[in-house]
Amino acid sequence: MSLNCNEINIVLSELNLSGTFLQDVVQPNFDSLALYTFRPGEPKTVFISLAASACRIHEVRRKIPKNEKPLRFNELLRSRIKGARIVSAEQIALERIIKIELLKTGTIFVMPAAQEKFAKKQKNRETEEEQNERLFLYIRLWSGAANIFLCDEDNTIIDCFFRRPKKDEISGKTFTLPAPKPQTRDFPVRDFLEIESEYQKSNPSAPPLSFCEKIDRFYSAENSASSLSSLLEQAEKWYEAHFFRLSAALSRLNEKRAEFLDCQKLRHFGDLILSNAHKIDGKSNFVECEDWEHDGKIVRVKIDPKKTAHENAHDFFTQYKKAESGSEALENDIVRTEKEIARLKEKYESLKTEKNPLKLEQLLRKTQLPKQIEKKEQIGLSYDFDGWRILVGRTAEENDLLLRHEVRGSDWWLHTRDFPGGYVFIKNRVGKTVPLEILLYAGTLAVHFSKARKNGEADLYYTQVKHLRRAKNAPKGTVLPTNEKNLFIKIEEKRLLEIEEHAL
Repeated sequence: MSLNCNEINIVLSELNLSGTFLQDVVQPNFDSLALYTFRPGEPKTVFISLAASACRIHEVRRKIPKNEKPLRFNELLRSRIKGARIVSAEQIALERIIKIELLKTGTIFVMPAAQEKFAKKQKNRETEEEQNERLFLYIRLWSGAANIFLCDEDNTIIDCFFRRPKKDEISGKTFTLPAPKPQTRDFPVRDFLEIESEYQKSNPSAPPLSFCEKIDRFYSAENSASSLSSLLEQAEKWYEAHFFRLSAALSRLNEKRAEFLDCQKLRHFGDLILSNAHKIDGKSNFVECEDWEHDGKIVRVKIDPKKTAHENAHDFFTQYKKAESGSEALENDIVRTEKEIARLKEKYESLKTEKNPLKLEQLLRKTQLPKQIEKKEQIGLSYDFDGWRILVGRTAEENDLLLRHEVRGSDWWLHTRDFPGGYVFIKNRVGKTVPLEILLYAGTLAVHFSKARKNGEADLYYTQVKHLRRAKNAPKGTVLPTNEKNLFIKIEEKRLLEIEEHAL
């Protein structure tokens, strides 16, 4: 339920905004605004909500969190009315429209801490008489049609919170006040007795709550879409959905790992086929032989009767190599998924302990972005070493995607000489030279994710991305480097363990 006209008048009398200065404007989300006002010894935060069925204006005693990205209307108000003096603030008749008159006059009404800086900035501009500006901020608290308008002296709309072209609520149009209507019913002021009694129980010696404090507690605790209880329910649903998805993914990875652990059998079957090649007659699709690893037990190994013994054995050896190489990447995926689950649990715990509903709403909004604007899944592997970010592509596809979307000309590229493998990139930091330790970490990763891994060492070359040239008619991701430098890397187990601790 939104504030009625009589409740708005009580709030305005408590706020007593006339003669205060507007220090700052903060827009925490897409349906609310906060005005930071100041009078010597009397700072106030005026919160305005335009949410349907919860339209209201009142003072809050908590800090209003800023939105992660600057929002259009917020930036406009900061540029046009920050530092202005509020001449008056009143409700127009009983229409639930608040008119705030603002006066911005040179350096006179700028707050003391910013006065000197502002004076220097304006020194060579217009004269003080030309700088005088009178503006009006109209706050319409109609549930379902709420809006905020910034207008000039002629009531021409400079901009508005919600732009609605069909209703002429856009820049350049004239803001027209509704025709006064006769009041045919009474609008009682709520007493919020339950909130007052609950507060007095926990704070018996405290003075009674003001009307603004009662409103703030009422909307924050129980009766708003942005209340703590409803937001915590959303957080729980979000956590359960993501936890179920990640747990299912981890189960699938563990099942695949169990399959990969049996990859030694594939090599053993290949050996059995070679040692019993004389039993393959070209007709049967299996070969029976004694298994020397199981005390001569007779086993059946499935084969392709159209292939020779060597070809069948080669198929098993190929499957074995694929399983062996895939198991290493699989282990990385399992570790990453486990870390993602741990981060999810940590994030959910932080959501549960958040007491500010506006802050909780912002945190939830970050977790519930529409699919079309969600960040794409991370490409390859990523590591962070005290601000130095290292990216690793494990396949030709990942190498190509990293080159196209994640790196810039000043970033560094590393790759093994004479061995195929993944690309490793060190993200450049302006004004910083890549330390030797970071270069060794990146070089170790380049050798580890290449065919030189079994050797334990390899020669690398590295250069900046701007010195790479794509090879024509070559496989995806293939590049030709110039201005490259040489680096010899020997894999150390200790360094590999340190690298794993910095995985993102």
